[in-house]
Parts: sequence; C-alpha cells; structure tokens
Amino acid sequence: MNNGELFAFAGLWDGWKNVEGKWVRTCSILTTTPNALTANVHDRMPVILHPDSYDLWLDPGMNDGGTASELLKPFDARQMGCHTVSTRINHVANDDVMYQEGRGVVQDTGA
Repeated sequence: MNNGELFAFAGLWDGWKNVEGKWVRTCSILTTTPNALTANVHDRMPVILHPDSYDLWLDPGMNDGGTASELLKPFDARQMGCHTVSTRINHVANDDVMYQEGRGVVQDTGA
C-alpha cells in the first residue's frame, strides 16, 4: 500500500481428516482479475480486502454468497505502488534480508 499500512488478503481455510485419520489443515488465498497496476505483472492478483470489510469477511455466520462475492473485486490501484524484486526470490533456498529492503518504487499510482 502507498501509505505503508498492513493489509489483508481474502482467504479460506479448512480442516479435514485424511485416510489415516490425521488432521490436515489447508488454506488458500483467493484471486481476482488484476487491477491496472498488477496487470503489468500477472493475469490475476490476490483479493485485497478493504479494512471496512474485515469483520464481514471473518464473520463465521455470514453465509450470503452474493455479499461475499462483492468483496472479491480488484483493489484500487491508486492506493498501491510497486517496486522491483530480484529473480532470486523465485528460489526457496534464497531466504535472506534483501527481500525485506525496498528496491525503489517502479510505479507509484499516486493515491
């Protein structure tokens, strides 16, 4: 986010028992069509929830599919920025501090 605030992805989780009777816990991050910023990189993007939607998304009693679907839209690109990342990130063995450092903004959408 341009303002440096934390943000949340829309995700789902489940727990179930496998054939051996052991619990398996799974999760997924939901994706949507890309916004103007992320379309330059990929044909989809994670669903980023607006803070006003957190309580609704996390409400275990919410079972209205239409209401949930309204939350699965691309996040406003004007509130986002991006920066370059080394291709080293594509290899799990490369787990070092360089990924925590900003590499300069490539595109600031001017929010």
